[in-house]
Amino acid sequence: MWPGRMRNSGLLLGLWSAYCCFAAGGPATLGPEGRLQDELNKSRAVRAAAKPPVRFNLRTSEDPEHEGCYLSFGHNQPLEDCGFNTTAKTFFIIHGWTMSGMFESWLYKLVSALQTREKGANVVVVDWLPLAHQLYTDAVNNTREVGHSVARMLNWLQGKEDFSLRDVHLIGYSLGAHVAGYAGNFVKGTVGRITAIAEVVRCEHERAVHLFVDSLVNQDKPSFAFQCTDSNRFKKGICLSCRKNRCNSIGYNAKKMRNKRNSKMYLKTRAGMPFRVYHYQMKIHVFSYKNMGEIEPTFYVTLYGTNADSQILPLEIVEQIGLNATNTFLVYTEEDLGDLLKIKLTWERTSQSWYNLWKELRSYLSQPRRSEQELNIRRIRVKSGETQRKLTFCAEDLENTRISPGQELWFHKCRDGWRMKNETSPTLEHP
Repeated sequence: MWPGRMRNSGLLLGLWSAYCCFAAGGPATLGPEGRLQDELNKSRAVRAAAKPPVRFNLRTSEDPEHEGCYLSFGHNQPLEDCGFNTTAKTFFIIHGWTMSGMFESWLYKLVSALQTREKGANVVVVDWLPLAHQLYTDAVNNTREVGHSVARMLNWLQGKEDFSLRDVHLIGYSLGAHVAGYAGNFVKGTVGRITAIAEVVRCEHERAVHLFVDSLVNQDKPSFAFQCTDSNRFKKGICLSCRKNRCNSIGYNAKKMRNKRNSKMYLKTRAGMPFRVYHYQMKIHVFSYKNMGEIEPTFYVTLYGTNADSQILPLEIVEQIGLNATNTFLVYTEEDLGDLLKIKLTWERTSQSWYNLWKELRSYLSQPRRSEQELNIRRIRVKSGETQRKLTFCAEDLENTRISPGQELWFHKCRDGWRMKNETSPTLEHP
C-alpha cells in the first residue's frame, strides 16, 4: 500500500510494454509479408482510434442497481440535471484491471461508505471498463490515456463557480491507482488528496480496499499501522512506537505525514469488519540457573483488563528463546481490554507429534546434564501500541518465579512505566 512503490512498478510495466511495441512496429519488410504487417499496423491504429470514451458516473443513489447520472465533458446541462454540487467535496473512484468487464462488488461498498461518511459529497465513478477489460499489459498502457481524461474533466470543472481542486479526492484501486497518479500529474493545479490502494499480499484479494471501506464506516474504531523495517521485527513487537510519526491510522483517517521516504507499515487485523485489533509488545527477561542448552518453550498468555479478559494468546517465537536475556513478543487482542490488571503465563506441555518429540530430544541432547526444563521469570513489561502506555507486571509470588512445562505463573501490575527502582540494565539483551 505504498504509493511510491506502486508508481515505480507502473513505470516499469509501461516501459516494458513500450519497448515491446516499438520493436514490433519497426520498419516494414518488403514483399507480401511486409504489406501484411503494414495492414496489421493500420488495423491496430483504427482500433486504437475507436476506443470507447471514459465515462464519469455520478452516483445519486446507494442502490447498485441504480444507473446513476453521467457527466459529459464540456456540457453544463448534465451537471445541473445530475445535481452536481460544486461547493461540496468530490470523490473520483477509479477501478482497476478487470477480467469480467463489469464492476466488482467492492466498488459499490466504497460508494455507499463514502456517501454515508460524507453527506452531500459528489461521488463519481470513473468508468474505463472497455479499456480495462483487456490483456493486462494493454490495460497498463491505457492508464495514461485514462489519466488524461480524468485530468481533462477536472480542468473543465475548475472553470465552474466555487469548484476547487482542494476538495477533490482521487481514490484508485489496483491499476486505478496508476490512473490517479497520471491524473494528478496532468491536471492544472494540485489535487487535494490522492489515495492509491494496492494489494501487497496477493492471496488477500481486495483486502486493501475493504480496509479502506472499514476506515470510513467504523470511524470510531480506527486501525493503526506501525513503521518497521521488516516483518520479523514487527512479529517480535519491536516496532510499536509512535515517536517521530512512526505510526498512523490507515485508510481514510490517515494523517498527512511529512516524510519524503517510502516506509513499510505493518499491522494485525481481525478476519472481518471492524478490522481493528489492539497490539501489545511484551518484554520478558528469561533466567536460567541450571545452565541449560537450547530450549524451545511453548508459551501462552492471558491478559486480564478492566473491560474484558483476552483469549489464550500464543507467544510466537520468531527466533529462539534467549536465556539470561530479554525476549520480545507481539500479541494482539480483538477486544479493548481496558487497563491491564494482571497476566497469566502458561508453559504448555508439548503434544506428542513426531516434530515435537524431535524438539524435546534435541533440547535434551543439548543440555550438559540431565536436568529438568525450568526457567525463572520475575516480571513482564508491556507496551500498548494504540495508547503507547507502558506497564510493568511483577510475579505474584516473588519467592517463586520458576516455571516448567505444564505450569503457570501469575503477574500483577506493580507500576506504570518500565524502569524499576535500583534497577540496572541487563548486560545481555536481545532486541
